Amino acid sequence: MNFIPIIYENNEILVINKPAGMSVQGGEKISHPLDEELSKQVGYKIFLVHRLDRDTSGLMVVAKSSAAAAKWIKLIAGKQVKKEYKAICIGLPKGGKTGVITENIEKGGKEKSAFTEYRVEKTFFAEKKDGTGTSEKIPLSLIHLKLGTGRMHQIRIHLAKSGCPIAGDDKHGNFKVNKTLRKIAGVKILQLCSFKLSLSLEGKNKVFEIELPPHMQALLQNSAGKDSAGNDSECNSSAGNNSSGND
Repeated sequence: MNFIPIIYENNEILVINKPAGMSVQGGEKISHPLDEELSKQVGYKIFLVHRLDRDTSGLMVVAKSSAAAAKWIKLIAGKQVKKEYKAICIGLPKGGKTGVITENIEKGGKEKSAFTEYRVEKTFFAEKKDGTGTSEKIPLSLIHLKLGTGRMHQIRIHLAKSGCPIAGDDKHGNFKVNKTLRKIAGVKILQLCSFKLSLSLEGKNKVFEIELPPHMQALLQNSAGKDSAGNDSECNSSAGNNSSGND
């Protein structure tokens, strides 16, 4: 059984940290999905209220009962739960270091509106030198993202359309560059994490934030880069596991 970290619990919900590579829900040819594994771990059935892609890691809300699930599905649909992500991308968005991506996303043959706000936090390079001093160098950026809508694969599609696909995304990204990244930097997993959740609990705003997962920290670690203001800095992960309550 795969252990799933529980960040917070009350009588209605759990806030969990989903590992990359775990499907949220079972189906044909899907083994050990989150809904089954977490139910075994806690000893009772859990109910999904939203989803993350299989290869995306990070914070999720799950419910302890069908009644709680119905309540939190409405809260999420009403944008009462704020989700923030970080991604390591190839290159920079064509719209600049801050902006909003509003490209429509196709679903079921229909165009759906979509809205993603982004801010580039750091730029750096994945680089490997051979014995002759020749190096392969790929420009990368750490991008902070906020969703205005929740379309399937929205972040992955929007970043790819903006010219800076997520590293490790072979479905929507750049397969050729991903192959090079695997060779020079060991990138094998999608570099995308839901690192921050803000929601109302007991009349107060509660913020949950986690460290970036090991596969993203490994790519950032010890990489000299530039922060969003253009200053030299060491690329590192976000703040450690924490939560805070604000009135």
